[in-house]
Amino acid sequence: MLALLKGEPAAAEVRRLLEGEPGSVLTSVGVAEVLDHLIRVVGADEEEAALDLAQLGLLDAHVVNEALGVAAGRLRARHYHRTRCAVSLADCIAAEAARAPGARLATADPHLLDVCYAEAITTQTLTASNGARWKPAKGS
Repeated sequence: MLALLKGEPAAAEVRRLLEGEPGSVLTSVGVAEVLDHLIRVVGADEEEAALDLAQLGLLDAHVVNEALGVAAGRLRARHYHRTRCAVSLADCIAAEAARAPGARLATADPHLLDVCYAEAITTQTLTASNGARWKPAKGS
């Protein structure tokens, strides 16, 4: 989502996903993370940032319930390492939400993609801000 809102290399890919897949959603934690980044890091006005997400239809977010929270905590505990696999709890919530039948996680984050690959969670690999595209490590 940040790639689209910040005009990064994956912006067109994200726009296609939003336009072509009506079920595209963020989790409620994902909405919070995007708003935090836009306001705190980018310097966007709070109301404008929320309006941007609303105009994209993303404020109707996937709620993080107890089962999803537990699954995400267990996932992060299995994979997190501060240098080799620095996945956030928000990343793990998104990954666990994507375990649902017919769902997939769209991201360019290589650590998150590594976790999803290891866990057989369906993904849509996006172009990273530096123009690179993730590929599974050889021997994985």
